[in-house]
Amino acid sequence: MERSSRQIIDVQEAKGSVHDFKMFKDTIGKDISSSIPLDTDLGYTGIEQHHSNSYVPIKKRKNRQPTKREKAYNKKLSRRRVVIEHINGMIKIFRCMSYPYRGHCCNRHSLRMTLICGIINYDRLV
Repeated sequence: MERSSRQIIDVQEAKGSVHDFKMFKDTIGKDISSSIPLDTDLGYTGIEQHHSNSYVPIKKRKNRQPTKREKAYNKKLSRRRVVIEHINGMIKIFRCMSYPYRGHCCNRHSLRMTLICGIINYDRLV
């Protein structure tokens, strides 16, 4: 499945500890077109009710081994998701994104994140 854009898009941040799926539902989850496919991890279990074109790995069930088809699906999905994990690693190269933000203003953290995403986008284009 080819993607039309390879840019890192900066999303909103939450103050404190907020689960990714809750933040997705509260912010961009309502506005994403169902024509855009979403590759997620098991933390987004239940996303199918909010976005019809989403892909979540199949869980291993108790006392039952996954079938070959389920393993192949999970492997294909993880190969697409590894790109996302590599981008997260690129962001964390910048030390201010690797540790909890201890600054006074949340807006400054959002600005730094936007700038870092812009730097990585520029670097990937060149």
